Amino acid sequence: MRLPVALAVALAVALAVAQGQSPLQRRVVRDVLEYFHGRSNVHFLFKERDVDGVIEREDTSGTFVQLRLGLAQTACRKRAPQRHCRVLESRRKPVCLACYKFDTSDVPKVLDKYHNCGPSHHLAAKEIRQRDEAECRAVEEAGKGGDTLYLPGMFAFSRGLPA
Repeated sequence: MRLPVALAVALAVALAVAQGQSPLQRRVVRDVLEYFHGRSNVHFLFKERDVDGVIEREDTSGTFVQLRLGLAQTACRKRAPQRHCRVLESRRKPVCLACYKFDTSDVPKVLDKYHNCGPSHHLAAKEIRQRDEAECRAVEEAGKGGDTLYLPGMFAFSRGLPA
């Protein structure tokens, strides 16, 4: 992991802890920030502005987390981070929708995920909102019955001997 992204992630996690988010919600925020900063068209560091629309549901196949993460552009370039990056109020404020499905293990693994980041008016468009809802429903269904992986050795079959 590169230092700038690590710095942004550390800031996001510190802010998330202050807001009382669950460990899985903090993990989603961290993952979305890494994803966003990893994009080639992002040249500045972004900080978490707000988290809203949080849904966290558990079922037998795992935990589904959905949230909207508001970001704010800072004055720092992502390649040359500084300790204190001030938020530029009049600059870009993208919003990311994130849907994650985690399994039920002690250290939850991501079964499926979906991100969509863009300007807030972009995510409000009807076609995009419908696509986001469909993608999130698919993520929530991950790990349930029909798409379970069958790995070698999970089942043993033997033929009975004639009587």
